[in-house]
Amino acid sequence: MRNLAPVDGSLLVLAGLLGLLVGVAAGVGFRYSERAQRGVLAQPEPELADGLVRTLAALRSAAVVLDEDDVVVRASPPAYALGVVRDGRITHAAIRDMVVDVRRDGVIRDEELELPRGPVGPARVMLQVRVAHVGPRHVLVLAEDRTEARRLEAIRRDFVVNVSHELKTPVGALSLLAETVGAAADDPDAVRRFAGRMQQESARLSALVHEIIELSRLQVAALSQTALVDVAAVLAEAVDRARTAATAKSITLDAGGQPGLQVYGDHALLVTAVRNLLDNAVRYSPEGTHVGVGARAVGDMVQIAVVDQGIGIRPDEQERVFERFYRVDPARSRETGGTGLGLSIVKHVAADHGGDVSIWSQPGKGSTFTLRIPAAHLPPQPERPHPEEVDA
Repeated sequence: MRNLAPVDGSLLVLAGLLGLLVGVAAGVGFRYSERAQRGVLAQPEPELADGLVRTLAALRSAAVVLDEDDVVVRASPPAYALGVVRDGRITHAAIRDMVVDVRRDGVIRDEELELPRGPVGPARVMLQVRVAHVGPRHVLVLAEDRTEARRLEAIRRDFVVNVSHELKTPVGALSLLAETVGAAADDPDAVRRFAGRMQQESARLSALVHEIIELSRLQVAALSQTALVDVAAVLAEAVDRARTAATAKSITLDAGGQPGLQVYGDHALLVTAVRNLLDNAVRYSPEGTHVGVGARAVGDMVQIAVVDQGIGIRPDEQERVFERFYRVDPARSRETGGTGLGLSIVKHVAADHGGDVSIWSQPGKGSTFTLRIPAAHLPPQPERPHPEEVDA
């Protein structure tokens, strides 16, 4: 539904300026035409003729000025980049309809439109479009790209829904277990059994809340403190933290790799990322198997790989494993305490360090997760002169 928007102050100022520039440019062109017809050779002042171009180039939004025949007089670079203008015309029928309505009654139109990004392909763009008169014949079209903002709104909305669902499960389980314990007060064995279940659900709830807070912190802020980080120390600490869960399943943790590797970043966040990869490997590996972690330099990157002998992941699921709350095996994740946030946290840590994370996996043959971080290149230290050279 189209909105008949009230006149916006900033739009009036811009419209007035553009109207003045269009009028000046048209006037200069008209006077030049008259002189040319009389045989008087004169050049228009370039600063006046180019004023409209400079004004549109300064705008962050897509801006288009149309003449009385709806031919594009001037358009800003974003108008072409967003596909609003092509071949001297407004591309989309929905925007052309708004222009027709404005020409008919002079009322400013303001509407949010979802339009194709280009002539082919499925990509879509969300534009906030405003159309208004500038002068008696010209029409101004402003389009602001709202695609990313709408995508972030959808992500936040889905995040709230998922969090509510995930929190409801352990909270409901704790409530039912508490009622059961109360009803079985005369049965010590039942009380101990249900108390153990309550401890498991409490631990799962605590882990979920902790990872929600951690993920939220990573999403709203970049690295606050960057320092030179020793990769071997990161691997050693992550292995130490993951050892308890591995020992409980008789899984052997092996650590190795190239010594002396360093990156710039946050030591604690990198430990969290590697530890999450190790926890994920242990969670989906059979008892008595091996999980390995190692690091090596490949070009300008440090690659940290975590290899397991677990159940593997099907190709159609590999692209989704880094989504929040996505689980390859939901029943198994809940049984082992998985929150569905660990790999998403790894992805954010990698991005904050200028790197990425990838996966290789085959069902029944295990998985390899590779975290890539730019290597730290230290400037060479100048050679110190020998004492005898100084004395000399």
